[in-house]
Amino acid sequence: MSAFARTRPSTQVFSLFTCIFCQVRCIIRNIVRDWATEGQRERDQCYKPILEELERLFPDRCQESPPACLVPGAGLGRLALEISCLGFISQGNEFSYYMMICSSFILNHTQAAAEWNIHPWIHSNCNSLSDSDQFRAVSVPDIHPASAGITEGFSMCGGDFVEVYSDPSQVGVWDAVVTCFFIDTAHNVVEYIEIISRILKDGGEMSIELSLEDVKRVALQYGFQLEVMSS
Repeated sequence: MSAFARTRPSTQVFSLFTCIFCQVRCIIRNIVRDWATEGQRERDQCYKPILEELERLFPDRCQESPPACLVPGAGLGRLALEISCLGFISQGNEFSYYMMICSSFILNHTQAAAEWNIHPWIHSNCNSLSDSDQFRAVSVPDIHPASAGITEGFSMCGGDFVEVYSDPSQVGVWDAVVTCFFIDTAHNVVEYIEIISRILKDGGEMSIELSLEDVKRVALQYGFQLEVMSS
């Protein structure tokens, strides 16, 4: 006689699947922000002030010796690409393996603008007036990255910021560090600022997203000067 028992899926496996699903859903929405026409307004709010400030700080960029800009927490790579298009040697750094896979696909395998359609809101029924809102397709990317006019030396570096940029080879390498959506991810903000102070060249610039008094005080202690602040 044989006995059969129905087993339930492991709680750990289910939790892992849920975590992966949430990560993928988040990345699909980030694709809209960074690589769709629908995300242009948000990009203008987040990225445009940084791009304008870089142009102000480095007005005499030249092809022979372009300034180097690091973008930690680069996500899907759009800000790093936009900085490269301004005439900087731009490197994005990202810890998330999911983000790196997606950014690599968009940056390296896109053949044309609006090459793919995605449905970023299909798993969300909040704030939808009709089914058509939830099922609406979005064309990505809004530009062809390889034809955007990037500066030679543009790259994406995967890994933990502290581990990668604590290396002695990074000391005094960067003219600017842009920290959009990054400083507030730190377990230790002081450690981030300390590393940034080491990897910047003398007279280099750091752009931060937060305006917290504590962050400003720590930055000043490491020799930074607060030149421009806006909210």
